[in-house]
Amino acid sequence: MQRSRTDLWLLRAGQGLIALILLFILLPALVVAIASFNASSVLAFPPQGYSLRWFKNAFEYRDFQIGLWNGLIVTAWASSLATLVGTTLAIVIHRYEFKGKRLLEGLLLSPLFIPHFMVGLGLLMLVSQLSLSRGYAVVVFCHLLLVLPFVLRSVYVSIHNLDPRTELVAASLGATPLRVVTTITFPQLLPGLAGGWLFAAILSFNEFTASLFVTTQSTQTLPVAMYNYVREYADPTLAAVSVVYIVTTAMIMIVANRYLGLGKVLSVESR
Repeated sequence: MQRSRTDLWLLRAGQGLIALILLFILLPALVVAIASFNASSVLAFPPQGYSLRWFKNAFEYRDFQIGLWNGLIVTAWASSLATLVGTTLAIVIHRYEFKGKRLLEGLLLSPLFIPHFMVGLGLLMLVSQLSLSRGYAVVVFCHLLLVLPFVLRSVYVSIHNLDPRTELVAASLGATPLRVVTTITFPQLLPGLAGGWLFAAILSFNEFTASLFVTTQSTQTLPVAMYNYVREYADPTLAAVSVVYIVTTAMIMIVANRYLGLGKVLSVESR
């Protein structure tokens, strides 16, 4: 069918609008990326010259190394615990009817609309009131609260798309409950579990606002270390760290989407 001139005009206008939106979204990241190669010791745009020394400084700065290690520890614990707790709660909410179910769902999703600084401030006041130290346990618990809704959502979608008849057929053929879970249920939930863990890990690793309240010098994560750095220095090192952040996260998402099909996990693609 031949398109009319009006349809072609609307198509071109739509493509132009999408290009402008993408440019608007990517422009800050592009400016930071270009500024990270600035040879000058002052963060500025456009660069007066080009150098890679700020990337070298980013990898050698001691606080960034400690922050990266702390961030990996907190991320591993928070995302793994969130996957375990979120999966259990998603199964209970999806398969069982009980009094207070809607209230429980609302409470579990509340971190989505409660500002992160309120979560961090509340935990800081609670820890101080109980005379507890702000160790890894407090930081992990804080991140667990913040990433749990995303894991719950991801796993819930996978459970909703799971055909319960396959489990019933396996059970009717003599499979034990454990065998049904390991051979039927778990393999079908695996993309949702992996996708939920991945999003939880990325969100936890990048979390800053609440972490600022609950971390100390010995437990500060990389975003907090970056914040402390920019208060003392104005060189392009922070831009170099941001570029490494963006590239690493983008590569992880591309690989995960390639092997897990994150679009299906998030229900933005048909199965």
